[in-house]
Amino acid sequence: MGRIISSVKIENLNNPAKSLRCDALVDMGASYMILPSAWRDRLGDLEEIETLELQTATQETARGSICGPVRIQIEGFRPIYNEVCFVDMKPDEGAYEPLFGYIVLEQCQAAVDMLGHRLIHVKRMDLK
Repeated sequence: MGRIISSVKIENLNNPAKSLRCDALVDMGASYMILPSAWRDRLGDLEEIETLELQTATQETARGSICGPVRIQIEGFRPIYNEVCFVDMKPDEGAYEPLFGYIVLEQCQAAVDMLGHRLIHVKRMDLK
């Protein structure tokens, strides 16, 4: 399918001065906005809602901390209000690779254009 990377801004709803901007990989196998645990302090004091068992693309298991509330805005799309999942990640060549999954895409009305390798706007939401 190729790699689709988009710029995203994440902001703590309780303290908008605490925010971060990064490039994130679109991962349709993921559900949440996934961020490295090393960045957690950059978003300030977020409520830890739950700790989950996660399965990676390589079939390994990991633990993730669901925290929120946050405002997530993918460049070019409307902002949404949701949670993020912090996961212990190993940097690849010194850089982390955050990702966002299908829940975030659906909420901000974005779809993957597999031919153009980009995100496009969804004109209508499903009611069914």
